[in-house]
Amino acid sequence: MVDLYDYSLPTIFLVGILAILTAIEIGRQLGARVGDQGDDHVPTLEGAVIGLLALVVAFTFATALSRFDARRTAVLAEANAITTTALRARLLPEPHRKEVLDLLRDYVNIRLDLTTRSTTQAEWAAEIDKSNAIQEKLWQQAMAMAASDRGMIPSGLFIQALNGMIDDQARRLAAHRSRVPNIVQLALFGIAIVASGFAGYASGLKARRSRIPVYVMGFLVTCVIVLILDLDRPGAGAIEVDQQPMIDAAASIAAISE
Repeated sequence: MVDLYDYSLPTIFLVGILAILTAIEIGRQLGARVGDQGDDHVPTLEGAVIGLLALVVAFTFATALSRFDARRTAVLAEANAITTTALRARLLPEPHRKEVLDLLRDYVNIRLDLTTRSTTQAEWAAEIDKSNAIQEKLWQQAMAMAASDRGMIPSGLFIQALNGMIDDQARRLAAHRSRVPNIVQLALFGIAIVASGFAGYASGLKARRSRIPVYVMGFLVTCVIVLILDLDRPGAGAIEVDQQPMIDAAASIAAISE
């Protein structure tokens, strides 16, 4: 099965618009051959298929938008968790304080860099491994402090914040990986092509009817589908989740570490 995630958005747009316009033209040619003797039920079928297309577009758009909102919320939650961890790290005794803040500075920079540039799956996995390695070092620091003084309140607060930070990274990764199923996207394109063919056929039944409205409809449908795919592709399209909370967290930790 074709996986649309393996192709860039410009490629999908070009192939999609070509397929839809071809379906319109084939339908129009078939309709022109039939002429005014065509089936009276064609407009009804055309309306039904276009209505089905509108329903699937609305459903898919809502799904992609909800996942986009989840990624945006996850960025804010993780940024807040990292900042809270850094603030509580300031309560720790030396040398743990400096070591922890240095690790957190590296950690937030990795998290920020991961989402501000396009990465391959291998690069993404490598960056996540780096994040996990820093988390392990931070946890080792927490274990060392807990072992030296079990009654120390600042250590307990730091451990609690660190645990929340680790959990928020897992939530953000889950939000990043949650996408509209590929089969739904393929079905969307399939229904769009069929609907375009019906629209072209209905247009061809009337010799005087212009091609322009049907072509404009096909172009707009393709644009909406690509917009949905863009929403569903973090780091790969024009629509990006705002990373300002993570930028602010990085600046805050950099100021603390100085």
